[in-house]
Amino acid sequence: MKLSETPRIHETAVVLGSTVGRYTEIGAHTRLDDSAMGDYSYIVDYGQMMFATVGKFCSIASHVRLNPSNHPMERVTSHHFTYRAGDYFPDAENDASIFEWRRAHAVHVGHDVWIGHGATVMPGVSIGNGAVVGAGAVVTRDVDPYTIVAGVPARPLRRRFAPDIADRIDALGWWDWPHASLRTALADFQRLDAASFLEKYER
Repeated sequence: MKLSETPRIHETAVVLGSTVGRYTEIGAHTRLDDSAMGDYSYIVDYGQMMFATVGKFCSIASHVRLNPSNHPMERVTSHHFTYRAGDYFPDAENDASIFEWRRAHAVHVGHDVWIGHGATVMPGVSIGNGAVVGAGAVVTRDVDPYTIVAGVPARPLRRRFAPDIADRIDALGWWDWPHASLRTALADFQRLDAASFLEKYER
């Protein structure tokens, strides 16, 4: 089935309080809560996003978690009956402050980011444009644009491109091109290296 302006959301996926752009795909058993996913991005099966924004053209593998729930460790118990009290007691209310904290520590993912299978991006982390997160990584700190990180905790391995090339890609902003322009340039996306692509399209 071809992708289209209408997002493709698997029947087992749950999308609550979230926005999903054009040519996007949400895989099976994936859940989005209070999040936003930009055009052309996708998340494969068994993913979770909460209080997260994802840019355009992001590739998110299966079993990835963006902004997993933190528990209040300073309390005598970290169990969620203390902040989801309304689920347990008919005369109690949920603790709004915990959810306000989570929202204030949203995850931000730039454009054209690839996040590998089973990676976890912790609350408050920002991942720059063009970055790559290795499979199984636990990202606890911000990731610079066009940087490859891996490990537990994730650490930089190398840059995808030299800084001047990365800056020129950002300036070009190809992720904002119209759909028809992407199709026209498709062969060049496929065959040209980054420097050659920039030389052609910066004109």
